[in-house]
Amino acid sequence: MDKNKIMGLTQREVKERQAKGLVNDFTASASTSTWQIVKRNVFTLFNALNFAIALALAFVQAWSNLVFFAVICFNAFSGIVTELRAKHMVDKLNLMTKEKVKTIRDGQEVALNPEELVLGDVIRLSAGEQIPSDALVLEGFAEVNEAMLTGESDLVQKEVDALLLSGSFLASGSVLAQVHHVGADNYAAKLMLEAKTVKPINSRIMKSLDRLAGFTGKIIIPFGLALLLEALMLKGLPLKSSVVNSSTALLGMLPKGIALLTITSLLTAVIKLGLKKVLVQEMYSVETLARVDMLCLDKTGTITQGKMQVEAVLPLTEEYGESALASILASYMAHSEDKNPTAQAIRQRFQGQVVYPMISNLPFSSDRKWGAMELEGLGTVFLGAPEMLLDSEVPEAREALERGSRVLALALSQEKLDHHKPQKPSDIQALALLEILDPIREGAAETLDYLRSQEVGLKIISGDNPVTVSSIAQKAGFADYDSYVDCSKITDEELVAMAEETAIFGRVSPHQKKLIIQTLKKAGHTTAMTGDGVNDILALREADCSIVMAEGDPATRQIANLVLLNSDFNDVPEILFEGRRVVNNIAHIAPIFLIKTIYSFLLAVICIASALLGRTEWILIFPFIPIQITMIDQFVEGFPPFVLTFERNIKPVEPNFLRRSMLRALPSALMVVFSVLFVKIFGSSQGWSELEISTLLYYLLGSIGFLSVFRACMPFTLWRVLLIVWSVGGFLATALFPRIQKLLEISTLTGQTLPVYGVMMLVFIVIFILTSRYQARK
Repeated sequence: MDKNKIMGLTQREVKERQAKGLVNDFTASASTSTWQIVKRNVFTLFNALNFAIALALAFVQAWSNLVFFAVICFNAFSGIVTELRAKHMVDKLNLMTKEKVKTIRDGQEVALNPEELVLGDVIRLSAGEQIPSDALVLEGFAEVNEAMLTGESDLVQKEVDALLLSGSFLASGSVLAQVHHVGADNYAAKLMLEAKTVKPINSRIMKSLDRLAGFTGKIIIPFGLALLLEALMLKGLPLKSSVVNSSTALLGMLPKGIALLTITSLLTAVIKLGLKKVLVQEMYSVETLARVDMLCLDKTGTITQGKMQVEAVLPLTEEYGESALASILASYMAHSEDKNPTAQAIRQRFQGQVVYPMISNLPFSSDRKWGAMELEGLGTVFLGAPEMLLDSEVPEAREALERGSRVLALALSQEKLDHHKPQKPSDIQALALLEILDPIREGAAETLDYLRSQEVGLKIISGDNPVTVSSIAQKAGFADYDSYVDCSKITDEELVAMAEETAIFGRVSPHQKKLIIQTLKKAGHTTAMTGDGVNDILALREADCSIVMAEGDPATRQIANLVLLNSDFNDVPEILFEGRRVVNNIAHIAPIFLIKTIYSFLLAVICIASALLGRTEWILIFPFIPIQITMIDQFVEGFPPFVLTFERNIKPVEPNFLRRSMLRALPSALMVVFSVLFVKIFGSSQGWSELEISTLLYYLLGSIGFLSVFRACMPFTLWRVLLIVWSVGGFLATALFPRIQKLLEISTLTGQTLPVYGVMMLVFIVIFILTSRYQARK
């Protein structure tokens, strides 16, 4: 090999390539750009429709009714500020987990960001690291997992001159490689450009609201034109009054408040989790977490600490005593480039003189469950799972497994090592067993019990022997510790059949981990997966939500939804419950917002239908104006729901968010519709003025909205009572203030309208209580 290549590029060569634009700057960042945040908050369907309505009101100089647009602008500004704060938090945490690439320049190894690489750079890659750019192998051997690019889970062997594809990762081995493509020329970048698709938002709430918005968006223009023509041509109202009344119906149909509050709540959760050292790389994964009912755990680093230590070495032959075994293990680990926790524990224990030079090496693979090394003057040494290397069960191994230890077999063969056909040789001889302990994480038992009490199913998926995993699970207080299976001895079909009922899966290959997750999802579960190694990546990508430890392999952090920067499994319940807080509280207060959407639609239909009857005196004009709706919204939809979204709520999430919310909002919406029809008909028969009718309807509309606020605040606490008092007090204060009355085009309730208000609200309260109790039972 050309020694100049090992020296890497010179600084002069680097600057020349940078000047030519041969830089690896095509990167897919998990963070949203500032422009994307502004665009997402400003250029929306809701804002476009609101802007059109505002233009119409400005055209007729209905300035007082444009207050709603100031609220829209404030909401957009608040959304931008909150998202920018969350972006800053995520970017800051990302810097803590961002992986550097070991690069050789001027003969010295330096650590660079992936986007700083240039064409021709020489990089050093090890097991567990993601390949930052297409590169050609110069030296070494590795097994690469290209599943993220090709979908194939089989490992691909890479030797000198082989092409490493960006986006894949090293499952074992290490190599020196020279960057072959950069930026948009990389294989992974081309895949992104060919797809030309954006990953869909995985949020059931937002999808439900999008369906509702899609429906209202389709009908809002024809409805608006119909209402405007009705007021102008059939009722003969002035243009200004016609535009104002028609605009109110259209504004009420748009469920803008709940959409904004949902995004704000999710962003707040991102910030709160960030303060707890949890990096959220995808905002909507917070909602997915709330719906998780099946948590799949990798034993190492979750139930156990991942701090392994060699407890004992048990010789199996008199030919090799403790001293000889120590020399073999010291030579093996000195030459080995395996960096997993098990290898690190063995390396720490055996640091003696290197007796045997290495001829060739086959790194440990989680698929094979063993690694091998051909040593000069000794033969080929194998190190891995006893059941994969030895023909018969060793009693000492069984005893160690039952103590909860990880057991490795050390074996020897005189056959040469073949990288292309790695298989157990026929003359393999067992030399010793290594017993390795991994202490149980403090607090793991309490965490598992708490998750189970919260209706979260638990499964342990591990590459270790199932007897070991079962013993550790029992010590950690795992209830179903005796429900386990050895996945190395069953077919995929048998695994699928057992996935639902079995609690512990041992000797699981990466492909089988993914299959378990797929099976659980098909059974209707919302799954979360925790892991920290490259053997977990396929399952992590398949899970609805992936949670990884910061101490784990770099490749896992690249694809995870959430990264635990403290690498503490005991943080998982709080993460799950933060998601539940957001989703449950949004579902709890959603009916408050949807009342307006329903009654606006129903009243608009009634108004249009009344115009078709042909009699002028029967024509109904939409009874509210924008400033009235805006004022009521501040005290009903604004402050109370926003405050309530911060309350702790960890109960399991109920399904069918939109359907349940619409049904809970329907009685109140029907009360509003009934109020309009009754007051219009009864008031006209009694000779009431339009001001009296408008005043009574304003008080009824606000009061009906407060019934839903009262329900959302139950059971009452001092804080919730103060919230109600503040909201109701603000509503009454503005309604009784003369200058504001003039803006709202209302007055005070009179001796004629006050009794009607009292009787109607008494009836509505009874109906509301009865319907709420009925819905609660269902």
